[in-house]
Amino acid sequence: HQSPNLQRRNAILMKFLTKALTAAALAGAATVSVSPAAAQVSGNIAVVDAPRVIASTAAFRSAYQQIGTTYQAQATQIQQKTQQRQTLLQQLDTNGDGQFDQTEQQAAQSAPQATQIRQLETEIEQLGGQIEIARVYAIDQMLQQYPAVIQEVVQQNSIQILLSPDSVVFAPQAATINQKVVTAMDARVPSVQIAPPANYQPSRNAVAVYQEIQGLAAAAAQQQAVAAQQGQTQQPAAQPSGR
Repeated sequence: HQSPNLQRRNAILMKFLTKALTAAALAGAATVSVSPAAAQVSGNIAVVDAPRVIASTAAFRSAYQQIGTTYQAQATQIQQKTQQRQTLLQQLDTNGDGQFDQTEQQAAQSAPQATQIRQLETEIEQLGGQIEIARVYAIDQMLQQYPAVIQEVVQQNSIQILLSPDSVVFAPQAATINQKVVTAMDARVPSVQIAPPANYQPSRNAVAVYQEIQGLAAAAAQQQAVAAQQGQTQQPAAQPSGR
C-alpha cells in the first residue's frame, strides 16, 4: 500500500492522468485490431511493454541518477519532514496502539499538532512534486521518440501485428521485442534533459508511463523484501548446531 504522503504527492500528477497506458503509447506505430482474421495474417506478431522498455533505457537510468543528485536536498527535506510528521502523529495517538480511534480523531482536530501536520504535508507534497515532475519530464522526452522507434523496429522485423501485454492472453517469449526496442531507443535517445521548463505540462502518456514504472519498482522492491525475509527465516535452520 502507498503511504498517505506518496498518495498526496502523486495527486499533483494524477490530475493529468485519465486512464492507464494502452495502445496510446504506441501512437504513430502500425497497429492492427485483433479479430478472427488476425490469425490468418501473414507476418510476425509481436508484443512490447512500453513502461518496461522506457525503464530499461540508458537515458532513463541516467536521468534518474541525475535527478537523485540534483534533488538530493529536496529528498533529504522530505525525509526530515516526514519524520517530524510521524512524531506529531504519535503524540496524537494517546493510547499508543498505532491506530486512531474516533476519540483520538476528534481530539486531533483541535490539537495544536494538527496545524503543524497540515503544514508539513503541504511542504512534503511541494518538495515531492519537484522530483516527480522532473522524472515525468525525462520520460516525456523519451516518449516523443517512441513512435518513430517502434516504427523502425516494426519495419526491420517485418512485424504485422504489435500488441501491448494487456492485450495478450498467451505469447511465446520470442514474441516479446522489448530488448530490440530498448536497443533502438538507446541509439535514438542517448540522453534527455531533467530540468522542465517553467510552463511544462506533462502529457497524459508520460504521466501514465511514470505511474506504471513506479508500480513496477514498488513490486520489485516488495519481492526483494519478501525474498530477504524468507532468507532470514531459513537462515537459522541452515546453521550447524555446534554439537
